Formats: sequence, structure tokens, C-alpha cells
Amino acid sequence: MSRAALLVLADGRFPAGGHAHSGGAEAAVKAGRISGAASLEDFCRGRLHTAGLVAGALAAAAALGVDPAVLDAAADARTPSPALRGAGRRLGRQLLRAARATWPCGELDALARGFPKGAHQPVVLGLVARAAGLEALDAAYCAAYESVSGPAAAVVRLLSLDPFDATAVLARLAPELDRVADRAVEAARRAVGEGADVLPAASAPLLEIGAEWHAGWSVRLFAS
Repeated sequence: MSRAALLVLADGRFPAGGHAHSGGAEAAVKAGRISGAASLEDFCRGRLHTAGLVAGALAAAAALGVDPAVLDAAADARTPSPALRGAGRRLGRQLLRAARATWPCGELDALARGFPKGAHQPVVLGLVARAAGLEALDAAYCAAYESVSGPAAAVVRLLSLDPFDATAVLARLAPELDRVADRAVEAARRAVGEGADVLPAASAPLLEIGAEWHAGWSVRLFAS
């Protein structure tokens, strides 16, 4: 295993399409729920412990070899918003395209054949981690980190927030990210023997509602 592969996968410059998505931050800014560094931190903390935990567990379970079709259905069940389901599949399709060029393997080819319109991004992420020689914890960390780094980067653009302040938010959340990643892997290991129903299903209703509102905008900076 090369741990450096995790740096490649988690790098914001990896061409997986994440730069075009705000993780709900654009809608939160428009609604006044994010107005600066302090409210960004609150938003990211909430996202980490809900969407981040769910994504981390799905990714870790995929990395451990749980059937991706089962996990994709579990991801669908945990994503009430049609807009978020669509965004998740688009991100999964783009991630898979980039990963097949970077770490080519038969498992990724089979996933592409099985999900021509895209599987949910965390499920793809877990299989990509496997292809890159990474472990379940690495997949969970990557998913959890993406859940907060995307909104932080988006708010720098949306509010002209000082990038130093946005990065400080991520640094302060690091101990919580550790705990979320550990919880995600623990749940994923249970899912290997007990099935996907034991995976976290933490709810974030404002993210879901905001995604539907955002999808109807005629002008927006981010795709989601």
C-alpha cells in the first residue's frame, strides 16, 4: 500500500468534479445560514456528522468489499432529495472516469458497466480506494474530509472569505473528523457481516431542502 495514493485521491485538484459543487453551501449562504467563518464552521460540523458520516461509512464498506449494488441502493435510501441523488451520481460518474485512468482495474471497469449513469460517489470512492491499494479507514477519511473541504472552498468564492480563515475552520474540525472516520469504519465492518441496514442514516433535512431549492435557481455558481 502506498499512503501517498490517499493524497492523490483527496487532493482538490484530482479531476473528479468536486470543484463544481458546494455541498449545500451556496444555498446556505443565500439563506443567511453562512455569513462568515464562525457560521461556516457550524455548517461544516453539522455536515460532517450527518452527510460526512454516511458517506464515510458507505465508502469504507465498499473498500471492505460489500456489494456496490447493495451500497448504491443504501445510498439512495439515505438521500431523500432527488437533486442530491442526481448530484451524487454525477460526481460518482466523474470520479470513476478519473480513477479508471489513474488506477485501471477490472473492478472499476465492472462498476462502470453496472452503473452507466453513475453510482453514488461514496460507493465509487470506496472501490477507487481499493483500486489504489488503500484501506477502509483511508476511504472513510477521504469521504469525511470531502464533506467539509468542499463547502469551505465554496464559501471562499461565495463570500470572498479569507482562505486562511476557511483553512483554520478545517483544522479545528480535524479531531472530529478523526472520530467520524473511526465511527464510519466501525459501522462498515459490521455491514460486512450484517448487511447495509446497519450503516449510519444520519439525517440533514436542511441540506435536502436547500438542495431542492438550489436546483430550481436559474442562475447559480455551483451545480449543487
